[in-house]
Amino acid sequence: MTDTARRDLLLPPGLMVLGATSMYLGAAVAVGLFDDVAPSAVAWLRIAGAALVLLIWVRPPRQAWQWSRLRLAGCFGLITAGMNITFYEALARLPMGTTVALEFLGPITVAALGSRTRRDIAALVLAGLGVVLIADVRWSGTGVGVLLALAAAACWAGYIVLGKRVAARGAGVEDLATGFVIAALVTSPLAWWVLEAVAGRGSSEAVGDGVSPVALIGQGLVLGVASTAIPYALDQVVLRRVGRARFAILLALLPVTAAVIGLIVLGQVPRPLEAVGIAAVALAVAVRSVDEDEIPPS
Repeated sequence: MTDTARRDLLLPPGLMVLGATSMYLGAAVAVGLFDDVAPSAVAWLRIAGAALVLLIWVRPPRQAWQWSRLRLAGCFGLITAGMNITFYEALARLPMGTTVALEFLGPITVAALGSRTRRDIAALVLAGLGVVLIADVRWSGTGVGVLLALAAAACWAGYIVLGKRVAARGAGVEDLATGFVIAALVTSPLAWWVLEAVAGRGSSEAVGDGVSPVALIGQGLVLGVASTAIPYALDQVVLRRVGRARFAILLALLPVTAAVIGLIVLGQVPRPLEAVGIAAVALAVAVRSVDEDEIPPS
């Protein structure tokens, strides 16, 4: 195997694990905010924080704001915001394992539509089975929660499809910045719950259980960077190198990463079925190796 082939095989999953690590560290911040701010408002903080950081970091040029580019970037930003909002609202009504499993139906659908060989189908089955075992699905909660999780799944599928189109244009990070600005503006009414949480309080006075307004804004920025800006920017790098179907399979590495973080940081040893699920996902990623038509020309 040549160095280029080895890089094309190992770099995408490595970047996905790196992005997932950042995302789940940010998720710890998000969970801590749920007691003080509505889940939808936390999702808005996540998008708005990412938009602000990306604007400062990327400084999109004037042409990035032209309608010809802004149309796709805006749709991508809105579908991403919808994915985050519906996922957080589903988490407030369903067990996390059930929510993750239902949301993963989106990538599974994309992978299924892109499957062309028996190897593809085998990888798809292994990834789906692995996610279900890792997620520890418990069918409890509300019907509304199930509908929200399914809506998050549809948005996740849209995120993959639109994200590939954004990456193909070669200016993915610029379009991330402008798209998230559009999304933050369109969903800005959700900021009402943030304002409500700090209404009538001084800048140093605590909100809820000791979270000050200044700390709330700071956590929103951390959430935007860790859970959105970093992982979604890395997604753009991966999407430029692989097809949508393989990217959808690689997304199964997210719950695997969460399980590993739980083991290392929290000492949460995976149950036997979770260990089987992790092995199934790893095998799925190995089976769904790089296809020649997915490697961009050098």
